[in-house]
Amino acid sequence: MAIKRSIGEKIFDAFNVFIMILLIIVTLYPLLYVIFASVSTPSRLVKHDGILLAPLGFQLGAYKLVFKNPMITKGYLNTLFVVTVGTTINIIMTSLGAYVLSRKGLFWKNFMMIIIVFTMFFGGGMIPTYLLVRSLKLTDTLWALIVPGAISTYNMIIMRTSFASIPDSLEESARIDGAKDLTILFKIVIPLSLPVIAVMILFYGVGHWNSWFSALIYLRKRELYPLQLILREVLISSDTTQMLAGLAGMDLEPIAETVKYATIVIATLPILCIYPFLQKYFVKGVMIGALKG
Repeated sequence: MAIKRSIGEKIFDAFNVFIMILLIIVTLYPLLYVIFASVSTPSRLVKHDGILLAPLGFQLGAYKLVFKNPMITKGYLNTLFVVTVGTTINIIMTSLGAYVLSRKGLFWKNFMMIIIVFTMFFGGGMIPTYLLVRSLKLTDTLWALIVPGAISTYNMIIMRTSFASIPDSLEESARIDGAKDLTILFKIVIPLSLPVIAVMILFYGVGHWNSWFSALIYLRKRELYPLQLILREVLISSDTTQMLAGLAGMDLEPIAETVKYATIVIATLPILCIYPFLQKYFVKGVMIGALKG
């Protein structure tokens, strides 16, 4: 038997649908604008002003120019290295720290948590951090983008809470069978915490992919630049000279605009492709980490 809904409930549902549609439009339109602009005809794009609801013509010349730039390919490889290696180190370090802090019999556990939480709000600052990285001889290496951020306090606390929610009986059974801490961590705790692990991979991976400030500080060799730092040069410094080389005699300003948009799409596309596969774990993983303190 269908439940009859009141007029107030129908109005409330309609209002919610309207707000959600509005949020979807506000979220998606900037991305659609960039995609439409990247495939538009340059001469028509520079003359256009206002909202762009469809491509102005169609051409892929901007993408061809972007991929001709050797720095884009090099930036992609550098970024993939930082994301892959960095995220792997992040997950290992965060898992080890979270496992230790989730043990109920840990000596001075509360004191250690206070010290760890303290680092979320207070840090040495940019200059001391740079001096430390330089003293470790990590400047002008990709490790300078990985090692200083090997573990996130916030992420470790979320993972610790998730690990603490696993029944003690599983650990006790494993110990009776002779399992040590590393065996318990990698064969029991982590397999039972895959949703929160997926969330951590997403957090760390997106953080590494979007990071450019650390590279700006620690790297001087252009061949080590990650993709986002190259994107910054293209957008802020309008440095498209390498991509537009060989186009003498043409009006370069309209072409440069489409090249900028094409670079944004190329730099954003991988994360957009990966996110849907991890999205189903996102809410579940965060909620698991928020249930118990």
